[in-house]
Amino acid sequence: MIRLNQPQSAAVSYVQGPLLVLAGAGSGKTRVITEKISHLIKHDLYPPDRICAVTFTNKAAREMRQRVGENLGKKKGQARGPRISTFHTLGLDIIKREYGGLGLRSGFSIMDAADTLGVLRDVLKKSGPDAVAAAEATQWRISSWKNAMLTPQQAAAQAADPLERAGAHAYELYVRALKAYNAVDFDDLILLPVQFFDQVPERVQEWRDRLGYLLVDEYQDTNLAQYNLLRRLMGDGGAITVVGDDDQSIYAWRGAAPENLKQLSADYPNLKVIKLEQNYRSSVRILRVANKLIANNPHLFEKKLWSGLGEGDVVRVLKARDPADEAQRVVGEIVQSQLLGKGPLSEIAILYRSNFLARPFEQALRGQGVPYVLSGGTSFFDRTEVKDILAYLRLIANPTDDRAFLRIVNVPRREIGTKTLEGLATYAGERHKSLLESSDDLGLAARIAERGARRLQQFADLIERLTETAERKGPITAVKDLLLDIDYESWLAGQAKDPVAADRAGANVQDLIRWLEKMVSSREDCSLPDLLAQISLLDRLSGEDEDKTDGVRLMTLHSAKGLEFNNVFLVGVEEDQLPHKNSIEGSGLEEERRLMYVGITRAKQRLTITYCNQRKRYGDTLECTPSRFLEELPQDDLRWEGRKEQLTTEERRERGRAAIANLRGLLAGG
Repeated sequence: MIRLNQPQSAAVSYVQGPLLVLAGAGSGKTRVITEKISHLIKHDLYPPDRICAVTFTNKAAREMRQRVGENLGKKKGQARGPRISTFHTLGLDIIKREYGGLGLRSGFSIMDAADTLGVLRDVLKKSGPDAVAAAEATQWRISSWKNAMLTPQQAAAQAADPLERAGAHAYELYVRALKAYNAVDFDDLILLPVQFFDQVPERVQEWRDRLGYLLVDEYQDTNLAQYNLLRRLMGDGGAITVVGDDDQSIYAWRGAAPENLKQLSADYPNLKVIKLEQNYRSSVRILRVANKLIANNPHLFEKKLWSGLGEGDVVRVLKARDPADEAQRVVGEIVQSQLLGKGPLSEIAILYRSNFLARPFEQALRGQGVPYVLSGGTSFFDRTEVKDILAYLRLIANPTDDRAFLRIVNVPRREIGTKTLEGLATYAGERHKSLLESSDDLGLAARIAERGARRLQQFADLIERLTETAERKGPITAVKDLLLDIDYESWLAGQAKDPVAADRAGANVQDLIRWLEKMVSSREDCSLPDLLAQISLLDRLSGEDEDKTDGVRLMTLHSAKGLEFNNVFLVGVEEDQLPHKNSIEGSGLEEERRLMYVGITRAKQRLTITYCNQRKRYGDTLECTPSRFLEELPQDDLRWEGRKEQLTTEERRERGRAAIANLRGLLAGG
């Protein structure tokens, strides 16, 4: 086992107060967190169930749990291990225990982004393509307000123009709708616990005692609401270790605030800072390029990465005519590397700023028969139209699934409004029934308007008919009857942004039916619950299978954070792409530079940067300019293809020594 270096060891053993570990790319931050958890347990500083580590992704949490388990083995024999989860899972745990104080009922639903868009379309009372854009804009605005800890009333008070005032009003109606549905959204998983602790401060200490010691990964990605949750849970004692790197803060668009690093030192004057600057991933040259680039940004804390892995290959910069040429050049190099036996395809990554840049590379890879894995795109089972149909099937299979009910009760639109659903939710809560079961209850008509009661009854009758069909004729017949009964494809066409999107959505529905038919035909007596269980299993395992597939990785720079590859192609490095044209002003340029820095530091051995002379956008051919970031890199470490031959300083010295040696040889011979 590799021993900890001195700064890593100091970070693991320090428990005298709050600690910030400033961990550069590839410096072993995950190892520091997992070793510290083991240190706290092995030295009996905290029992395992009073240690809480939080991060941002389920994958990172799984990796931490696995490493801690390997470190501890079964020697301790505790029944419960440390709590290792995402921020949102921690927030959900708090809400599950405190739901009564938050005005929720047991069995509350968690709405995903697609669910909340549907709610907002109802709130805004719009339909058609304009409704989609309006709902998406309002969704983004409400999320920003929640991350900034603003209530609807505070948002209205701060509104600077009619558009913001309208958004604040929609926010208020949206909050009411969620309460009626007995539901929360993902932002609420952080915001509601903070609001609860402020309203019921006596419960805060109980949670501090329960959690004990806190460890936070990727701290630079926390937003204001997440910092406020941490601040309340750690109290004044500061039993916490946070690990982060302001140079890798690339999520401002979702509220991340690297300034939280500075706020931590203000809130805790006794904060200790330990820097991890030794990089165990990349060559010296790659780090020199990364350091030179990021030095152009202002810093809260100064640090400089270094490596003991050798000088490494020169960084190549390739110029292409257009995206097709760029893709052919890159894929040609990948094919050549495979012929030379230079490692598995999974150690090769093509990274880009925006998803649309991936298409030419997909085409070129398919053309050459090279396997690839496209990361960061929308899973088939996450597409809105697929989730709609599956929600219907879930409700048919399980009439107590309130989340499925809420998703499709107005899909297609049945004009079942917020007041009707508020009355239904109250009635269902009083009788301890599900929303669907209550929709068919005779007593409901006395509690809500006649029109709303009639529409709910019609919806309940539809589900009952489909349930009988599924039992008598099987799930496939039930699905086809459903699509006809609700005229779903016409609904999709009316909701789509354009005809192309409508056709794509319709094709996805047909793909789902074909997939369901295949699943049913491959299993004897396949019931609807069996089918849904199989879908759930496939969806849950999809991410793990992706890691095991041997293929070139295609992903955005945001998706690549935390990963590493032997051979990285950083493509589309042009002005208006990287930096993106929408992020050139103010602090946006600094974040774009950090994004480029993240891309560079994914490479372990070889890094190739590419750009195009021309690109087509919306039918027009545009001239492209190499990114300004390329000029900020140390030119001695770059080799620009197509420019006059460039030599590194060492190569020039070597040629100079060779010339002198040749001259001496000529003189000696004369």
